[in-house]
Amino acid sequence: MARKRKQKKKTSRLSSFKESVTDRRIPKVIGVMVLLLSLYLFVAFVSYLFTWKADQDQVFDFSWGLFFDQSLKVENLLGRFGAIVSSVFFYWGIGLASFISIFVLFKFGFLLLTGRSLKGLWSPFQYALTFILFFSPLLAYVFGNVAFPWGGAFGNYISGWLVQFVGNLGTALLFVFLGIAFFVWNFHHVTEKSTFSFKLPKLSLLKSRPDPDLHDEGESDWNTPEEVEKQVSKSSLIKELDEINKTALEFDLPKVERKPQANSPRDADLEVVETTAPKPEKTPEPDMEPIVVGEAREAREMIIEKENEIHLEPYDPTMALPKYERPRLSLLDDYTEDGVQIDREELEQNKDQIINTLRHYKIEIERIRATIGPTVTLYEIVPAPGIRISKIKNLEDDIALSLAALGIRIIAPIPGKGTIGIEVPNKNKQTVGLKELLHADKYKHGKMDLPVALGKTIANEVFIADLTKMPHLLIAGATGQGKSVGINTILMSLLYKKHPSQVKLVLIDPKKVELFPYGQLSNHFLAFLPDQEEPIITETKKVVNTLNSLCIEMDQRYDLLKKAHARNIQEYNKKFIARQLNPNNGHRFLPFIVLVIDEFADLIMTAGKEVELPIARLAQLARAVGIHLIIATQRPSVNIITGVIKANFPARLAFRVTSKVDSRTILDAGGADQLIGRGDMLLTVGGDMIRLQCAFVDTPEVENVISSISSQQGFAVPFFLPEYTGEDGDAQGNGAFRMSDLDEMFQDAAMLVIQNQQGSTSMIQRRLRLGYNRAGRIMDQLEAVGVVGPNEGSKAREVLMTTEMELQQQLELLSQ
Repeated sequence: MARKRKQKKKTSRLSSFKESVTDRRIPKVIGVMVLLLSLYLFVAFVSYLFTWKADQDQVFDFSWGLFFDQSLKVENLLGRFGAIVSSVFFYWGIGLASFISIFVLFKFGFLLLTGRSLKGLWSPFQYALTFILFFSPLLAYVFGNVAFPWGGAFGNYISGWLVQFVGNLGTALLFVFLGIAFFVWNFHHVTEKSTFSFKLPKLSLLKSRPDPDLHDEGESDWNTPEEVEKQVSKSSLIKELDEINKTALEFDLPKVERKPQANSPRDADLEVVETTAPKPEKTPEPDMEPIVVGEAREAREMIIEKENEIHLEPYDPTMALPKYERPRLSLLDDYTEDGVQIDREELEQNKDQIINTLRHYKIEIERIRATIGPTVTLYEIVPAPGIRISKIKNLEDDIALSLAALGIRIIAPIPGKGTIGIEVPNKNKQTVGLKELLHADKYKHGKMDLPVALGKTIANEVFIADLTKMPHLLIAGATGQGKSVGINTILMSLLYKKHPSQVKLVLIDPKKVELFPYGQLSNHFLAFLPDQEEPIITETKKVVNTLNSLCIEMDQRYDLLKKAHARNIQEYNKKFIARQLNPNNGHRFLPFIVLVIDEFADLIMTAGKEVELPIARLAQLARAVGIHLIIATQRPSVNIITGVIKANFPARLAFRVTSKVDSRTILDAGGADQLIGRGDMLLTVGGDMIRLQCAFVDTPEVENVISSISSQQGFAVPFFLPEYTGEDGDAQGNGAFRMSDLDEMFQDAAMLVIQNQQGSTSMIQRRLRLGYNRAGRIMDQLEAVGVVGPNEGSKAREVLMTTEMELQQQLELLSQ
């Protein structure tokens, strides 16, 4: 009994020791300790680079007693241990190459922490060893006469031996040869790894080696085709499917599913994971469905097609106009002066006036600071303790009176600063030219989809906004305060940055005089309805049709995004550029569309809900498909800018308005009525308000830029918006159907549809080599004539005619 107890105790101790050794937490704890050690050594080594002279005498004669010597004073950031270890590595070891050993140590700790195989340490270890053996002697040879231990004792020994053996010149040539050989070897190694080839295993049904798992004793080595087919339907076929599925993962193809077999030991492991699956009954399962050879061939063809797509060049939308050149900045005038002119006398005078006015009301301040902008100077004050902010805010008019200046605005407090701001206009105001903003790095190198150079802040910093992030902009301001200049600035920013294939402009100008110069860009940047004579929309009826047409374009784009499994236009275009979307399936590159309405109040007065409803729908939904709205008005009243409009326009730009009510209508806050005009504006995005001086671009500058673009080759056909059928059933609501409106390719398209009995826009586009918009317009005409039925979403339209004779009879009836 005693022996059995001792044996049990011994066994329990061994099992507990075994469990503690195999505990998965132990490698993770060790990994964390190794990572901390690598970080510790890194800081110690970096500190050694700056403190080695001071610490060298203290730790030069290494002994274990140095670790416990309390009188030892070192300057290394990590104390005695850091100084001693750094000296051992650098001076007595491998010099500056010691940093490489930290990388290997860090890799080792990372593998332990993440539970990965330590086999991944072998390759970094080989590289690190090669680097150390090469760079340590090289650094010692190059910097041998320097006191700092560049190569350490190891490097000094190797380089000294080489110099004695092959001489100085021979050593230098040897290092050059080794360096070239090292880089050539690694470049060749990377090139071999980057090459990819794939061969799908073949399915042979005539002669095949039987699977060892299925081969019974006593059978011949070669089986009949019938026996091979049975074996393919079992384990050998399972291996085939595993290869196909593995390849399908690499190419993002659908997996070929197979039913699990109860007798397969591999599938038994999977049943443990699937805890929710019911236990299999003991009844014999039917045989697994064999895959037909044709299916394997089809999968192989899909893989080959996918592989071919990968090697295609990415689609470049700008190649539609490969010779297009962006306008030169020399077309714009230079308004820049010698920086911001600081008038010290004016600053001191304003400061004294502010302090005296506040003291008159028994308000003391601790300090004051001035930030000078192009047109406004911001005075930041810190009031004495106990002073109420509202008391200073109520003195806005008194401070304006004492300074004898208009446009005084008090910000109490400034968000994020804990100070109170008083904005005072400068006596000598500067003009901010658009050319200066387009020169800025934020505009030239910023990663924005639709960059807009708006102006300069009070701190004299260039302000560039991304229209796609806004995503829509509401502009308001009284007549003559810079609203039209602001619109030209936005449009010029887009023209200078984007290619005609990347952005399209829909311009609505009820006043007929503000945006008409842009009409020359009809074959470059503009988008409009097919039957429209002028590319700039001015008539109210055309405006309504255009807005509804944009809604149709928006719906069509959402259908394309749905088919492409993309959430927004950026993801969709990225897939299209990578040639993951087939144009034969209706996919196309989607340019951004920017809708600009210059005078919104006039449209609301004349059309009312007909304009407001499509705009509200576009504002709510069009952002994701790349359609963005810019709406301007000089009457920001509540009956013009309704709650529906305001709710969908988080970005608002206010120039000077005439009353506080108008300011609150556009900004939901006061301040716009206190601006000084001439481009002085307030921008609010998501609650944050910024005061800007709008960039100035004159009409001759705009005309020069437009002429430069229009003189270049444009698209053969403008970018037409989808046709819109009004409530009366007429296309665009413009009267009855006319034969003269038919496209010159209408007959060919009609015969193509009738012969193939398929009403597909993509087929017309592909067979007749037409653009998507033109093919869509022809499809709408086919519907109007009666060749095809109405649009059924993503399905092809129903073809209503079967012969050419029916088409001719219908055309004769319409022509009468």
